[in-house]
Amino acid sequence: MPTSPERQKRRVNVRTPEVMERVQAEVADHYQSSIVEKVRARNGVMTIGNTTIRLAKQFGFCYGVERAIDLAYASRRVFPVHRIFLIGEIIHNPEVNRQLEAMNIVSLPWREMNGQYDDLNENDVVIVPAFGAPISFMDKVESRGCLTVDTTCGDVMKVWKRVRGFARDGITSIIHGKADHEETRATASRAVGEDGRGHYLIVLTLEDVDFVLDYLLHGGSADAFRERFAGAMSEGFNPDIHLALLGVANQTTMLKSETEEIQRRVREAIVKRDGHADNFSVFDTICGATQERQDALFDLLKHTMNLLLVVGGYNSSNTTHLVEIGEKELPTFFIRSAECIVSLEEIIHYDLHQKEEVSAYSALFSAEEPIVVGITAGASCPSNLIEDTILKIFELRGVDAEAVRSA
Repeated sequence: MPTSPERQKRRVNVRTPEVMERVQAEVADHYQSSIVEKVRARNGVMTIGNTTIRLAKQFGFCYGVERAIDLAYASRRVFPVHRIFLIGEIIHNPEVNRQLEAMNIVSLPWREMNGQYDDLNENDVVIVPAFGAPISFMDKVESRGCLTVDTTCGDVMKVWKRVRGFARDGITSIIHGKADHEETRATASRAVGEDGRGHYLIVLTLEDVDFVLDYLLHGGSADAFRERFAGAMSEGFNPDIHLALLGVANQTTMLKSETEEIQRRVREAIVKRDGHADNFSVFDTICGATQERQDALFDLLKHTMNLLLVVGGYNSSNTTHLVEIGEKELPTFFIRSAECIVSLEEIIHYDLHQKEEVSAYSALFSAEEPIVVGITAGASCPSNLIEDTILKIFELRGVDAEAVRSA
């Protein structure tokens, strides 16, 4: 739905030079790390005694995340006494969201709207997170006359443009992503097009894709199809009609190799069905920062290491995929922060398969033997959390923080 002129002028630009100078200094104080920069200057390697740390060449905050955080901080500077709300979380990192809470920026529900949205008024400021927000949420906020600060990542908006184009051309969007992820929900709302007549189907796994393609080639029970993809398809989706023209898009933080395999399988099935690929459309919509961090981890894994620590929020999609890459090669621990490294024997970490935080015994930190620890992080993890992790490793290995800082 096009934005009316009255709504458009309620969107505010908080990136004034005088504000951003103060904001960037504040953000740097909260999240940057001199130790991380020193290790990076040494080609990502630091060795003290019998302990070596190896950092991936690319990790941590990307431009889109930095921009979103800057805008959130700037919002409080520009509107010091206004009520400020945020749709969900600005990014998927507990430390960053905790800082915003301390600035009295209130998180609104992002799965479903509740009475808090009805209570918004024209004096309130609402921040749209880096993931974006579904059109229904934007319409609600704008209908309440709120001032809005939009931090949506540019890579996400490129995907929105693509799926809108699919809808306009009568092409069903096959969206590779997590149906309950903020970004995917926002993208799906654009995939129905401006007239609401477009269609989408969200697939997460290769098994999901194979199920769709088997139906595309051989037919089947439409009811069984709709049951499998309940909550992951557009209203009124009919697999007997809406699999004719397909275009693949994705949540920008998915595993690149998996998205590419989905693209290949969909194209192959359409060629098999139609004898040509004219009814298939695809464009590369993987976030550049996501790809860089995945590629950097593959490079890091070429080195011999005893274990890998992946630091970040447990609900961070791009961080999760780094864990998936790492655990295929060596013992990999997905940790929120350095506090998860309890001792030389215990690491609290998130198990992707059990989908819960678990405690694991690890003899790998044994102080008697040399050890190499790899560290990486997703695009939503600040450098100060990496610094804390480096210091904690060395501390447990008998090296104090001052020795690390002066190394």
